[in-house]
Amino acid sequence: MLIYLSQRLGLALVTCICISILTFVIIRLPPGDFIDAYIANLTASGSSVSAEQAEAMRRDYGLDQPVVVQYARWMGRVLQGDFGVSMVWRRPVTEVIGDRLWLTMVVSLAALFLTWAIALPIGIYSAVRQYSVADYVFTTLGFIGLAVPNFLLALILMYLGFRYLGLNVGGLFSPDYVQAEWSWARVWDLMKHLPLPAAVLAWIIREADSKR
Repeated sequence: MLIYLSQRLGLALVTCICISILTFVIIRLPPGDFIDAYIANLTASGSSVSAEQAEAMRRDYGLDQPVVVQYARWMGRVLQGDFGVSMVWRRPVTEVIGDRLWLTMVVSLAALFLTWAIALPIGIYSAVRQYSVADYVFTTLGFIGLAVPNFLLALILMYLGFRYLGLNVGGLFSPDYVQAEWSWARVWDLMKHLPLPAAVLAWIIREADSKR
């Protein structure tokens, strides 16, 4: 068992290293760097950045170093839990990822509970009343669900939710609460937006389980 666990952990480590290298290479593939794109955006908005300021920014972010050194510095900071500061959001990357990771977990848990709340009663009923009319109806709906692509189902639910239930399909928050601090009002706003994405994800989970 210990040998097996060691092999799996070693394979996971090698996989993570390969993914990090591939990610770094993909980031470096476009011509120029993020400083060039950042300067281009500032120029388009009417601002300007001098060559000295651009070079200073490259030094601050280590973009003036060889690629190998950049990767080593990047991985060294990642291993220390330091993902740097997002140049787009002007916030630590851990905060930007943390907000979205937490919301992803909330949606996933809601979808999981919704799946259990629907699947367990239907499964018990179908087992007790096998070959009944309701059993055939549930089976037919299940086959239809397997045949409908996920993206089409999501669009249909978005339309029905917006058209007949008045749900906001633009995200998990209303515009007034997107950047607001956490409060009971923001939590309630999240709860109002949660059913639709949770229902779509629950259907995807159910479809994935059916194909196993």
